[in-house]
Amino acid sequence: MRLVVDLNRCQGYAQCAFLAPDVFAMHGDEALLYNPHADDAQREHVVRAAAACPVQAILVEDMGDAAAPVREGLSGGR
Repeated sequence: MRLVVDLNRCQGYAQCAFLAPDVFAMHGDEALLYNPHADDAQREHVVRAAAACPVQAILVEDMGDAAAPVREGLSGGR
């Protein structure tokens, strides 16, 4: 899994840091730090974090096919 965060789009809402704290962290009020090559054990947390991003700044890519973003829905809908 590889992550790409559009830091120009990111507004620092920190939903990702709340949902996947081992991958995302806020540095100050607005600067996002993240591991672009997060461990696959974090996949569920990362996918939920990407889905929760209010500005959709997080793209999760499968390493097997880097051109295809991971499209995993959340069961139970929101």
